[in-house]
Amino acid sequence: MASGVWVVDLSREHLGPAAVNAILSPDEIARADRFLRPADRRRFLGSHLAVRLVLGRALGIDPADLDFAAGPNGKPELKPRGRDRLDFNLSHSGDFALIGVSRQGAIGVDVEVARPIADTLRVARAHFAPSEIQTLEGCTSEALPGAFFACWTCKEAFVKATGAGLSMRLDRFAVTIPPAPARVVSIDGDATAGRTWSLHRLAPAPGHVGAVAIAAPDTACEVLHLEPGWARARW
Repeated sequence: MASGVWVVDLSREHLGPAAVNAILSPDEIARADRFLRPADRRRFLGSHLAVRLVLGRALGIDPADLDFAAGPNGKPELKPRGRDRLDFNLSHSGDFALIGVSRQGAIGVDVEVARPIADTLRVARAHFAPSEIQTLEGCTSEALPGAFFACWTCKEAFVKATGAGLSMRLDRFAVTIPPAPARVVSIDGDATAGRTWSLHRLAPAPGHVGAVAIAAPDTACEVLHLEPGWARARW
């Protein structure tokens, strides 16, 4: 698999202490323990356990042997850097996580629970590019929430793929909005720069919206689901 996204259901798996302690690092467990809400701790543990299992399968090594480092702007990456030219990214919201894996270029993923937003257009006008705002302003009231989240997740996935983090303003680049096919329209006003990227919208689970961005043109992305019992698997 050159590029793919794994959909992970965090709600149905029993995260036994044996799997957690055997696979996750002491630092990951300590970070999970900082969460005050048990649900947040469980989601953190589950998503990071799933990342190790997916990457361990992709690399053919024990998930517990994986070592991670933070990139220049905090994006996690494997050590030694560039192992097998594999890039990955994690996002979770509600009871679902997305794990993107790519050997073709940097990858970013985002998933969001499609929750109601009081003033969708106000949020868009504060953060989005002019072409995106114009398109959203033309949406019907019924279509606006879905169009907004499709735009939002694509933009978040792109920023995560670049590794720029919060240093990159969301209005510096533009993406298409449904029903147009997903693509990066321009970056800093340069349409040719957008053509070097692949963008895909995802519907990972009911009530959730997702997206994946890959720093390579015309790149397909396979969508896979971790099978039941993944939290107890040793791949």
